[in-house]
Amino acid sequence: MSSVLETTMYTVAQLFLLPTLLLIATLFLYAFWVLGEFAMLALRRRSGAGRPLVAAHRAAGPAGLSDDELDLKAHKLMEGPRIASRVTPLLGLVATMIPMGPALKGLSDGNLAQVSSNLTVAFSAVILALIAAAITFWVANVRRRWLAEEMLEIARSRSQGAA
Repeated sequence: MSSVLETTMYTVAQLFLLPTLLLIATLFLYAFWVLGEFAMLALRRRSGAGRPLVAAHRAAGPAGLSDDELDLKAHKLMEGPRIASRVTPLLGLVATMIPMGPALKGLSDGNLAQVSSNLTVAFSAVILALIAAAITFWVANVRRRWLAEEMLEIARSRSQGAA
């Protein structure tokens, strides 16, 4: 019974390798998309534009958006990079661990080519995942600060308008 359970768990785990690798590749590409978007936003911010919360606040009319609406909009803007920066390293770990089973089996069988092949996949996946996570983490943190600055700017404009 234990052998059947172990074999089933091994087989199911192996089924997740390809989807995990595809997700890592997608998130790697997404990280560079986010980086490009960040660079464009930084250029726009230098010219006085590129402030999505301020723009949304002004577009909402004379009353503007409430603090809760601004907070929700800021969270929506940060959601993608924030999730990517947290999920990608987990997927990198999964993509590292799945090939380790076949690599260890190959090692016990004396098949060094199988060990090498599986370890190459494992380490390549984790490297790409960590690069993607580092990029999205950095972008998310800088953008969080920018959004906080915008919220402060809106709060100051409200208090000056009331005075």
